[in-house]
Amino acid sequence: MQKLKSHEIKRISVEDFKKSPKNPITIVLDNVRSALNVGSIFRTSDAFLIDKIILCGITATPPNKDIRKSALGANNSIKWEYFEKTEDAIKILKSKKNQIIAIEQTTNSKKLNQLRKIIKPITLIFGNEVDGISDNILKYCDEAIEIPQFGTKHSLNISVAAGIAIWEIWRKIKKLNQNKYPSPKDKERYASLFEDINAASKKSVSAIFPNKEMLNTILGLTK
Repeated sequence: MQKLKSHEIKRISVEDFKKSPKNPITIVLDNVRSALNVGSIFRTSDAFLIDKIILCGITATPPNKDIRKSALGANNSIKWEYFEKTEDAIKILKSKKNQIIAIEQTTNSKKLNQLRKIIKPITLIFGNEVDGISDNILKYCDEAIEIPQFGTKHSLNISVAAGIAIWEIWRKIKKLNQNKYPSPKDKERYASLFEDINAASKKSVSAIFPNKEMLNTILGLTK
């Protein structure tokens, strides 16, 4: 095993990134104090083809030397907007039917790994390093999610928390997409069975295709 050199790692250009289909995730930074944290979140968002970052309140915006230092150029690829008031940004996102999730410890927050319902598009809100998400923003959130922790500390650096949350939400969306639509490989695998479908009873076909949505798609019952 050897480490790959920089030129051996396949990367797309900024131009190709901007043309690529994005994951339906918007990141909102509510009064984040550190520009270095902001830059790190840009970098993570680039890695997972996040649709957009919205910077609010005192959160630093590009061009900024500390953002540039930790973003490593991701501030040139990721779309971003600035709102003086986080509330204004959230209202617009809700009007566009975004699922609004606060990454915050609250009286009724769920553990990240227990999040079951994903509605696309989705917005993740991260708050100030000291005070967290503003109280007046929490009332707009559909739910609050916290990252399970088992040590003596009860918080994570915001850029670390963002990396964990973005990864998990991306993973769940990818799994949701895979379950919703049969992959080309699945269609090829089941192609040899198509001739027998008309002759087979619905019960026997259901036994072959335990995923009801996949069965309906193959049988042409859904568009």
